[in-house]
Amino acid sequence: MTATDDTARTTEGVVVRDGVRLAYRDHHPKGAGGGGTRPPVLLLHGLAGHGGEWDATARLLARAGHRVVALDQRGHGNSERRPADTSRAAYVADAAAVVRELGLGPVVLAGQSLGGHTALLAAAAHPGLVAALVLVEAGPGRADPGLPGVIGQWLAGWPVPFPSREAAVAYLGGGNRPVGEGWAGGLERRADGGLWPRFEPEVMVSSVAENARRAFWDEWAAITCPVLAVLGEGSRGGIVGAEEYAEMARLLPRLRGASVPGAGHDVHLERPGVLHRLVTGFLAEALGSGTTER
Repeated sequence: MTATDDTARTTEGVVVRDGVRLAYRDHHPKGAGGGGTRPPVLLLHGLAGHGGEWDATARLLARAGHRVVALDQRGHGNSERRPADTSRAAYVADAAAVVRELGLGPVVLAGQSLGGHTALLAAAAHPGLVAALVLVEAGPGRADPGLPGVIGQWLAGWPVPFPSREAAVAYLGGGNRPVGEGWAGGLERRADGGLWPRFEPEVMVSSVAENARRAFWDEWAAITCPVLAVLGEGSRGGIVGAEEYAEMARLLPRLRGASVPGAGHDVHLERPGVLHRLVTGFLAEALGSGTTER
């Protein structure tokens, strides 16, 4: 599929790693053969999400000259629905494979929530592939034994199938339409006429198993590239607390942080324009890319 606007075109593709299908959206800026004049960007969505969540941010970055790839991570969206391996290492290896296969490296690696956690681990494990790291509502975290149960209960509470997109938007957004639209965009219509998630709940639960057992501070301390951490500040709250952020800054003194007033955990859906400005400003400063807001 190819979509176009006045400044960029979007295509879809697949990378296969160890037999696992990984689908992605590729946003190409016009000019320079569609490759762009700015550093390539790889975007990673959060748990139970999909690459299309990033469309608004990806279009803005593509218009600014970046080639932007948004990955449906394993177990999500159009990628392999039931991967045998849902470890953190598997998610990281997928990201590295996409960077290599598409010739993106060194890439600006950005992720939200669990996608940000994957990006963090990838930057630590593959420093040669990552020029800069952007974390949206993500950090090294803490051991949380109750996390799988919380995730399982949350997903079990979804009233699926949703009878209509409007019903899905209302439920998944909790009254916040941009968030609801972003989440609803990840649903599929099945033969029964209802809208269903494009993931299996048990795969989502197993994907956070390692986060239940430990924190990832050693990996955080090993990161050598420039890092921007973007946090929500709305009534819906964020998942990175003050103590965690303080430790992040202590271990990586050059960490650049920003909070987005009025936004919650889904900053990329609620404030894509603000996020775009934060990212482009960070890249101009950290990489000297000359990227500016457009």
